Amino acid sequence: MVPVAAVALRELGPSYRPFGPPRLIDALVEGIPGLRVQGAFGWMDTTCGVPVPGGPVWLTPDGAGDVTRVIEDGFPSSYAAPGVSGVERWAGIRDTSGELVAVAALAWSAPRVGFLSGVAVAPAARGRGLGREVCAFVTAAAVEAHGTAALMVDEWNGAAIRLYESLGFTYRPVAAAGFAA
Repeated sequence: MVPVAAVALRELGPSYRPFGPPRLIDALVEGIPGLRVQGAFGWMDTTCGVPVPGGPVWLTPDGAGDVTRVIEDGFPSSYAAPGVSGVERWAGIRDTSGELVAVAALAWSAPRVGFLSGVAVAPAARGRGLGREVCAFVTAAAVEAHGTAALMVDEWNGAAIRLYESLGFTYRPVAAAGFAA
């Protein structure tokens, strides 16, 4: 398999990042000089989506500044942010004062998979189940529209993994490799 991967990498160029089961990625790294593991994380998916009454709503584009604030405070390394190509729409929860305190995006979806990203809760609002509520809301919408909801999660983030599992998601370990820049 490594020779085929080497051919593919020659064709696709050094910016291509092989992605798959950790054992496969480890074998590629071992067999291709200069290729390094660049991340280990989990792919999670579900075909169950239970709508959440109340709480979360779809946000309008004029709330982009509020979403940016929650992302910067709660998950600054998020790939999803307002204005990023492929981010379809944002859901959020506001507290009783009207301040946005939890967000999640539907982003980079495919015909049969709605993809969740940008899940963040303002640090002062954590511990109240708001992340679960906004994720359940976006998951239900993704399953309704696409049949499956999916997301990526850092392998070290046990709290997030447990939250997603409580919503019916199944964890699968994956890794990505690439050439050093």
